[in-house]
Amino acid sequence: MIRGIILASGFSRRMKKDKLLMEIDGVKMVEKVIQESSISQLDQVILIYRSEEVRKIGDKYGVKTLYNPNAHLGQSAGVKIGVEESGNADAYMFLMGDQPFINSKLIDKLIYQYRKSSSTIIVPCYNGRNGTPTIFSSIHRDELLNIQGDKGGRDIIKKNPYAVMKVHIDDEQLGLDIDTPVDFKSIEGK
Repeated sequence: MIRGIILASGFSRRMKKDKLLMEIDGVKMVEKVIQESSISQLDQVILIYRSEEVRKIGDKYGVKTLYNPNAHLGQSAGVKIGVEESGNADAYMFLMGDQPFINSKLIDKLIYQYRKSSSTIIVPCYNGRNGTPTIFSSIHRDELLNIQGDKGGRDIIKKNPYAVMKVHIDDEQLGLDIDTPVDFKSIEGK
């Protein structure tokens, strides 16, 4: 069982407004991630939120929503909530709420690679750079529960190079995350 954990409880400080609620082609950024996750082969989708508006979008799609009371501690707080609430999951896929071009085909491709390999960490690689969504086997559960600060599993990936399978993704746009007004402007109309 692979649980999808959408990390959507950040503060959008660089954007200066809640980027997850910004629309691309008439769809809120986080809603696109929820839609694509919901139609993928993920066994369950969990949305880690801070804003009530983001929660309402999750409710609309029937995904499990969990409030992050420690969002101020950074991304690690959302990771921990998702892992703790995933029960007996075999693996966790971490998705970012600010990746509006992600699609179910990419999610399913990463799940396929995870299932057919002996690797315990699956990392998509866009133009030579590691990206998300990433999959971690539950054997990394304790490591995930011990991360600190505003980062996800980056240090775990560095610490376990033998466990990592990189999956090369040709379409770089799938891995784009939107952090600043300049980022947003550059994708309008794509």
